[in-house]
Amino acid sequence: MEAIQNATEMERYPAYKDSGVEWLGEVPEHWKVMPGFTVIEERSEKNNGLKENTVLSLSYGKVIIKPEEKLTGLVPESFETYQLVYPGDIIIRPTDLQNDKTSLRTGLAKDKGIITSAYINLKVKKGCSNLYFHYFLHSVDTTKVIYGLGSGLRQNLSYVDFKRFSFPLPPLPEQTAIANFLDRKTAQVDTAIRIKERQIELLKERRQILIHKAVTRGLHWDSSDERMTGLDNPKIQSSQKSQFRHSGVDWIGEIPAHWKFSKLGHFIEILSGYAFPSTGFIDESGGIRLLRGINVSIGNLRWEEVVFWPEDKVRELAPYFLKEGDIVFGMDRPLISGGMRIATVTSQDLPCLLLQRVTRIRGGKDLLQEYLLLALNSKPFTDYFLPILSGVSVPHISPNQIQSFTIGIPPLEEQEEIVKYIGLASVKIDSTIFLKEKEIAKLKEYKATLINSAVTGKIKVS
Repeated sequence: MEAIQNATEMERYPAYKDSGVEWLGEVPEHWKVMPGFTVIEERSEKNNGLKENTVLSLSYGKVIIKPEEKLTGLVPESFETYQLVYPGDIIIRPTDLQNDKTSLRTGLAKDKGIITSAYINLKVKKGCSNLYFHYFLHSVDTTKVIYGLGSGLRQNLSYVDFKRFSFPLPPLPEQTAIANFLDRKTAQVDTAIRIKERQIELLKERRQILIHKAVTRGLHWDSSDERMTGLDNPKIQSSQKSQFRHSGVDWIGEIPAHWKFSKLGHFIEILSGYAFPSTGFIDESGGIRLLRGINVSIGNLRWEEVVFWPEDKVRELAPYFLKEGDIVFGMDRPLISGGMRIATVTSQDLPCLLLQRVTRIRGGKDLLQEYLLLALNSKPFTDYFLPILSGVSVPHISPNQIQSFTIGIPPLEEQEEIVKYIGLASVKIDSTIFLKEKEIAKLKEYKATLINSAVTGKIKVS
């Protein structure tokens, strides 16, 4: 792709000079370096008389129209307190630089509307390209230069930070040429990224299809499935295993005739978490970690937010100590983007205790823990809960609902075959996803470098 040309290989200007600004370095000899107030001014026009009702927000570096259904929660009594935004304005999220060094903080408005006064709204002055200076401030953000600005305990930005900030100032025709060049090139990179993101989605969907078929039909799959994984279909020894019967559940359909089919509760041991009183929580290490719903993600446990229970108060709590290999389920808002909040406890997660609103699940003597995990991550399990969760303000499920899920249980030997087969397929899929993610990271890095090189004059745009 043309867009992936290395920025260091592109043409440079014939002569450079020291900008006098450490982070900016050298700039083309004919460029100026000026304080921000010569280029931008703050627009702080209130929405008096409710002139506008289109609410905007900054999301992932883009200024978007906020959907009406999301205008909930901390909404003002009147949108007259909001500020007006015009196409071409540059919006900056100024708060909490100290604690958030990953979010994109700048965006270019393409619509007329209003936005909360918590944002900085910059108007580019006449005779300057708002698109060029949007790219420049975006680069200041992505190169982390912006985190050297701000003041206060939480390091918040204000217009004053940009008023004296050094802006490179090419002639207007060059500003326009640079902006048009970056529009074209970044669009090519964004297209490449979207293609790879879609490929990752398809790989994840492929895994779900494999799991779905494995836990509903065993390993009797047609040739198209073999092509999907690149794995050979295991040989089935018994002709009996080719016979099917209807499960009685529409979204599951037929299952192998020799499988057991019953409620999951007949095959598992399930335990709801203990109601540890929050007044006994301690924040510092020195106790036992409590596994809360907030810690259960899709496929793994996350410990960014941790509370502890004093070690001297764990008498009679032995059943609530988790073990390696335990399956845990977040019962509140269990279905999130990407799947169910189900994870397996690893040795790195231990020791920890099970808190209420999280449920521990273990397979019984007729159900392998690894096969149980596949079943819980399958489409039939998700489909079972969708009607239960729909229309509920705070979606949640109960242990009884988990136990009531009907499931096909193959003999243990077949469970082992299925687990092995899906494991090999997952390794192949995960390896491909990892490579795609690395490619996406490189594309994003290239895009950031290209923008920075163009807006600071390190490359010459023809």
